Amino acid sequence: MKKIIYIVFLCSLFYTCEDVIDVELNEAEPRLVIDASINWFKDTTGNQQSIKLTLSAPFFDATVPAANDAIVNITDSNGTVFNFIEVLDTGIYTTNNFTPVIDEAYTLNIIYNGENYTATETLRSVVPIDFVEQNNDGGFTGDQIELKAFYTDPANIDNYYFFEFLTDISLTPELDVFDDTFTDGNQIFGFFSDEDLESGNEVTIRNYGISEQFYEFMFVLLQQGSEGGGGPFETQPATVRGNCINTTNASNFPFGYFRLSEVDELVYVVE
Repeated sequence: MKKIIYIVFLCSLFYTCEDVIDVELNEAEPRLVIDASINWFKDTTGNQQSIKLTLSAPFFDATVPAANDAIVNITDSNGTVFNFIEVLDTGIYTTNNFTPVIDEAYTLNIIYNGENYTATETLRSVVPIDFVEQNNDGGFTGDQIELKAFYTDPANIDNYYFFEFLTDISLTPELDVFDDTFTDGNQIFGFFSDEDLESGNEVTIRNYGISEQFYEFMFVLLQQGSEGGGGPFETQPATVRGNCINTTNASNFPFGYFRLSEVDELVYVVE
C-alpha cells in the first residue's frame, strides 16, 4: 500500500498519472474465525454469553461472511454442557445459562461444515480498578489529556491483564496487555491518552483477567498492529495462531481465540 501511495504522489508532482496499478493478492480458501470471549463482569451472574463465528475473506471485501448453522457448546470439568444457539443468520451464538466459576477449566466445541474445532481455557480472576488519575499536561506538546487506571496486583501470584479503553470519540478501542513480572504485589496502572480527548468525554475502562497463553497471543498481535511496528529490516508479520484447533483436519486450522475472563469495568467522565 505504501508503494502505491508514493507512486501516486510522485506522479502528481511531475505529470498526470493515467495508469491503473492492479494489486494482485494471493487468495486462499475461507477459514473459520472464532471470537469466543466469555466475559464475567463483576457483580453480574455471567449467565448471558455469546460466541461469534465468521469466515475469513479477501482483503478488499467490504463484508465479513457469517459462519451459519454451526453446533456450538462449552463444557466444564464436571461435564456440564452449555449450548449456544445461533441468532437468526448472524453467526452470533448465545446462551442464557452459562455458569462462570473462577479457575474452572472449560472446553469449547464447535462443529462446522462437518469438521470439529476445540479449545480449552481457564476462567481467570481480576482485581478491581482502584481509581483513575487524570493529567492534563501530557503528550509531546504538553496539552494532551492522559488517564491512568490504577489497580493493585496480588503478591506472589503470576497475573496477566488485558486492558480495553472505549470512548465516545472513536469507534476503535485502545487495547493493551500487562504482566506482573516486575510489578508483583504493587499498585500499577493501565494508561490511556488521545489527542482528541476533552472535558466531558466518557471513557469506559475494562480490565480483564487473562491466562499467560492469551497474554502472549495478544502481545504479538498488538505488536504487529502497532503504528511503530514494521520497517524494512524487521521481521515481517506472520499469522498469529490462537488456541483453537481443528481435530478433523489440522491443516484447515481456524483463526481466533477462546478466552474466559472476569472483568472489572469503570466508566470515567473526563474532567
